[in-house]
Amino acid sequence: MVNIEDLEELKQISETNETLLLEKLLNFQCVEIAEFLSGLEQEKLIYFFKKLPEDILGDVFCEFNLDIQNNIYNNVTKKFFSKIFSSMPSESRADFYKQLDAKNQVKVLPFLSKGIRDDVISLSLYSDNTAGGIMSTDFATLYKDMTVQEAFTKLRADAPSKKMIYYAYVVDSEMKMLGFISLRDLILSESNQHISDFLHENYISATVDDDKETVASMIEKYALIAIPVLNDEKQLVGIVRYDDAISVIKEEQTEDMEKMMGIVSDNSNQTYLETSCFQNYYKRVGWIVCLFFLGILTTLVLSHYELLLSQIPVLIPFFPMISAVGGNTGSQTSSVIIRALSLKEIKINDCLKVIFKELQVAFLMSFTLFIFVYCEVFAISYFSKIKNYNPCWVAFVVGLALFLQVVVSMILGALLPLIVKLLNKDPAVVASPAITTIVDVTGILIYFSIASLLL
Repeated sequence: MVNIEDLEELKQISETNETLLLEKLLNFQCVEIAEFLSGLEQEKLIYFFKKLPEDILGDVFCEFNLDIQNNIYNNVTKKFFSKIFSSMPSESRADFYKQLDAKNQVKVLPFLSKGIRDDVISLSLYSDNTAGGIMSTDFATLYKDMTVQEAFTKLRADAPSKKMIYYAYVVDSEMKMLGFISLRDLILSESNQHISDFLHENYISATVDDDKETVASMIEKYALIAIPVLNDEKQLVGIVRYDDAISVIKEEQTEDMEKMMGIVSDNSNQTYLETSCFQNYYKRVGWIVCLFFLGILTTLVLSHYELLLSQIPVLIPFFPMISAVGGNTGSQTSSVIIRALSLKEIKINDCLKVIFKELQVAFLMSFTLFIFVYCEVFAISYFSKIKNYNPCWVAFVVGLALFLQVVVSMILGALLPLIVKLLNKDPAVVASPAITTIVDVTGILIYFSIASLLL
């Protein structure tokens, strides 16, 4: 088995023996070849890439990041690039074609075969957020009146990739889907049997306009290798593979995580180190500025209780603890609810059930924290020898404030995502920093209101 660390040794070979380097590179997977070439200088990268066999050019090209892909495109002839383009998977080909400007799209089309040209143009018409935008045309079709022997002959002629040979889709003369068969069905059947004898007519499908996240969820739910994509006429136009679904789910999770942390997604494939300082600044600054102004409320509330703080200084040391626990429990609850909404474990109709459940959890959590806080504050107050205030009473006030803060924080953490979902927005926009800031304000009000009443 080849280890990725072995690729580092090839850098020295690249300086002295090109033939040996290319020979050794072919023992690696396409993703490893791309990783090695990505570490070379631009001239060497393009030079060795052009030396690779034509049958793997497209697969290696797909593993490069967009900057390197554009670099190669701009530094090779369009005739040579057409070889790369033609050997790429259909969905990757369409993605690259769509990011080119109109001038460059026109430049590459004349060098493509009619089939490839028609395929890339038709796929590029679909929105990136739909099933049509991520589907592949790499699939095999059969007719139900075929015999098994005829089916094998057609499969050889269609030559779908090894990824997609597990299933063949059965259509009529108008390409309307009738069902599917598996490769296992074909292998275990007699050569004179007809496809209709073991056709699976009960199948799951998507339409070209379905949201890509919905399609990915369907693949995950039904544990599919691929899902057929149909147009309005029920004609088979493509498939979405499980690996495409995984990419969509990964992209969605990253986007949700960024939203929850108050980061603006830029929909780029750049890694952290590839992203410029300005891009990082732009992604983060919006929420931070908004929360800065929201945080002014905290200052105003503290100003309102300034006299109370001067009269009862014992309250000051314990406020950061109240604030921190409230922010943590609120953010934790919102994360749980957002995940449940994303996985469709709960719906808006379950709002009362969710609140009731979170109330129960909140009271259990609050009671547990109350005991710890009471003991801690009592010890601190007692050994600090605070005058004029009974340590037991101070501990009770802080514990009660924390108890109510946790309950309020968890209810807010549950309610805010549900309210956003009710407004048909993404619940992930209820960013964790926003909940923390809101809970800070409620924490101050609860803490000092109780203190002013009981102390």
